[in-house]
Amino acid sequence: MPYCLVSGSGSGREEEKEVRIFYQRYGHGATKVLLIIGFAGTHDTWGPQVKGLTGAADPVDEEAPADGDTGGGAEEGVEVCCFDNRGVGRSSVPAQKSQYTTAIMANDALALMDHLGWRRAHVFGHSMGSMIASKLAATAPERVVSLALLNTTGGGYQCIPKVNWHTISLACRFLRARTPEQRAILDLEVHYTREYLEEAVGSSTRRQMLYQEYVKGLSSGGMQSRHGFEGQLNACWTHQLSTKELDRIRSAGFLVLVIHGRYDIVAQLYHAKRLAEKLQPAAKLVELHGGHLVSNERPAEVNMSLMELIKASRSNTDLKEWSNIPDKSDGILVGSPGCLTRRNGDRVNYLMLTYNMLGKLQLILLFFFGVFYVILEHTRRIIRILKPVRVSVST
Repeated sequence: MPYCLVSGSGSGREEEKEVRIFYQRYGHGATKVLLIIGFAGTHDTWGPQVKGLTGAADPVDEEAPADGDTGGGAEEGVEVCCFDNRGVGRSSVPAQKSQYTTAIMANDALALMDHLGWRRAHVFGHSMGSMIASKLAATAPERVVSLALLNTTGGGYQCIPKVNWHTISLACRFLRARTPEQRAILDLEVHYTREYLEEAVGSSTRRQMLYQEYVKGLSSGGMQSRHGFEGQLNACWTHQLSTKELDRIRSAGFLVLVIHGRYDIVAQLYHAKRLAEKLQPAAKLVELHGGHLVSNERPAEVNMSLMELIKASRSNTDLKEWSNIPDKSDGILVGSPGCLTRRNGDRVNYLMLTYNMLGKLQLILLFFFGVFYVILEHTRRIIRILKPVRVSVST
């Protein structure tokens, strides 16, 4: 099996000295694309993009050498590499949460590029993978040809999904899911829109077809371990891009593409828009009719946008020509959400400040209500288990 060995965190523990990253590569060509999957996902989730970008269904022979930057692939061809992040699939599962951050996982991706002999690559990430991709771009911008962020957020509190009764119910059911069958039902509701799942496919629905695929995948690969789950969750929660890191990405000269499903209940569209604005003028935003796994729900449109990004990078398209983000320099708030001044008068926009504060307050209240609901459900279960059984006295 193809593995890339990555040096550990340097804490001195024997089991932390080396992490194995499982990967697969597809296609041949001078154009290199690194695909970074999201939370709890494995490399095969990128199937529609692998097929769309390379035309290949089977991975490259493991005994064959990688093409490298100047290898024998066709000049117009595309070589793709996708991999399992640490903590999931066939990659190593470190036990300590401190071994899971987007910076550490970005280092895994860079080590994989070195292992393949890739000097530079187009870096595409989904969900948590987009956080890793953006951290990689900020850490080593010289290694990035272009950057695509699918269903992305800025990490931290932005990872909190849209909170309503539906998502609270999903969270409670997720905590109780113990079998591939139970987990598959939840994953479908989280990844796709209901409209997509109810589409008729032959004599069945897409939900029924995908359910069988998900159960098969979870059964063969195994459910994610507790260490991997908690570690990757820690990576999402602790992720952030500083102003300096955003400046490094924005000024690096490569094109950025942000793709998002309008009905994503996990990564909210608002945060993706804000990130795209912060990366102006390098970023282009594409909204699609889909959910969190828009790469699988709308593969043709996603693949077309990714190929457009690759072609625009080849032709050295100007950043301003590439971006479709409105210019907010004319009397509108600029900078981060905390910036309160206008460029044409230094006046404070109290209305925008109030709106942002109320929005965050609502999010915090809903979050704590969700936590309270989960605790209440667990308490009720414990009471039911411990409730004494009445025994009638026989005469």
